[in-house]
Amino acid sequence: MTESAHSLAVTLFSEILTSDQLVRNRLGKVLPKGMEISHFSVLNHLARAGERSPAQLAKAFHVTRGAMTNTLTKLEWAGHVHIRPDWDDARRKMVAISPAGRLARDTALNGIMPMVRDLVAEMGEEKVRAALPILRELRTKLEED
Repeated sequence: MTESAHSLAVTLFSEILTSDQLVRNRLGKVLPKGMEISHFSVLNHLARAGERSPAQLAKAFHVTRGAMTNTLTKLEWAGHVHIRPDWDDARRKMVAISPAGRLARDTALNGIMPMVRDLVAEMGEEKVRAALPILRELRTKLEED
């Protein structure tokens, strides 16, 4: 790797990590009281994808099963998910978003949307649309590892 390519790679990842931290900070401020970003992410995933096993969720979020179990326990305690046995394999469980979880997710989404709309408006839709394929390709490449 040339010095120029090395510098480019360091700058790219520095920007991504800094942006991630800033987005998490902003999201943390607008999420409903007691909701963490990980909780919102799981609820949002379940709202879109439907019922999943804890292992499927852990894989989708690139976390350990233990970490996902911890998040799911908190969500179940809050009444945001229902966890049931898998009727086809009693060793596994299945997780679904509850009506309270859907309401919590929708409330969080409503809290986030003004911030997201403002950012997109400030940057311009064209720039955001142009960045998406690059970010998606980067994510895909990182998922391959």
